[in-house]
Amino acid sequence: MWTVVYIAPNKTVAESLQKVLNDEGLLVMLRTIGLPQLGDTSAVEILVPESEVDEAMEVLNATVR
Repeated sequence: MWTVVYIAPNKTVAESLQKVLNDEGLLVMLRTIGLPQLGDTSAVEILVPESEVDEAMEVLNATVR
């Protein structure tokens, strides 16, 4: 099961965080919240497998400030 670990304010931030998590060896899925036609300005959920939530949160806590 996939679990939301962070909600990024836009696609650019989400993709940047996805790269950081991928570089740590974590699987990541992005899911846009709201209307897809808003493009890069929509909020984006960052999801990881349930088994990787703790590690993803550690990485995000060290990255997002």
